[in-house]
Order: sequence, then structure tokens, then C-alpha cells
Amino acid sequence: MIRFQLVGLVLSLALTSVACDERLSDIAGPTPNLQPTLSTIQREIFNASDSSGRLACTQCHTNVGRTPSAGLLLVDGQSFQSLVGPASRAKAGAVFVVPGDPDNSYLIQKLEGSPTITGARMPRNAGPFLTAGQISIIRRWIQLGAKND
Repeated sequence: MIRFQLVGLVLSLALTSVACDERLSDIAGPTPNLQPTLSTIQREIFNASDSSGRLACTQCHTNVGRTPSAGLLLVDGQSFQSLVGPASRAKAGAVFVVPGDPDNSYLIQKLEGSPTITGARMPRNAGPFLTAGQISIIRRWIQLGAKND
């Protein structure tokens, strides 16, 4: 009996450690229990390279050696202030991130290529675009209140 309990404990610890090692970039679709943080999104999406090897977001949305594209700064320590609350310069009345409301957040509309956006789908230059899984992670963060965590 104790042997079975020990085996069960070892298996549960092993599964827990695997779950903790899951990266946001490995997620392929909706995960209703996911609790993404801005710091993880920053590290694994905004600062990460896309499949072509370029920085998917901070290639253009940086203040290093340039003015951030569309005034949207997505670098460490600046992305929250740039995303949550401010209106888009490109589309009147559009707010980048509306906490709790991903469908009305212009960031999601730009990432998904909604027909209502002004300009090109992001990241521009015809992709590679963020994956559906990456976009669902950002959607979930917004849905949970878009906290500065």
C-alpha cells in the first residue's frame, strides 16, 4: 500500500514539474485555466523571435535607436503603460487594451487582422504572424484584467 502511495506521489510531482516548465510559446490553442502574466508575455512573445528569426514585436515597437512604430512601445518596463489605456494613433476611438474586454481591444484586432483595423495586420510585412495560441494567451491576459504583473 505504501509503495503505491509513493509511486503516486512521485508521478504527481513529475507531472507538476512538467506543467511548470510549459512555455507560453508551446501553447497551441485555448486553455481556459491559463493565467498568463505580462512579464511572461513580454519575455516569450513581445521579446521573442518569430519563425523567420526577427523580433516579432520589439523589432519595430522599440525606442532603441528609433521612435516606436505607431507610438506603441513594447520593451521591458514600458509595455504596460503603452498598451493599457492609451488610444491608437492610427484609428480614432480605438484603445489598445481594454482590461477585461479582448474583443474591443485594438491590440487583438491588429494581431488577428480584423477587417475593421486601420493599416496592416501586425506584425507587418505579411508575417509570419503570431500563432493562434500566442494570440489566445494575450486575449486571456486581457480577459483577466490586463494586470501589470
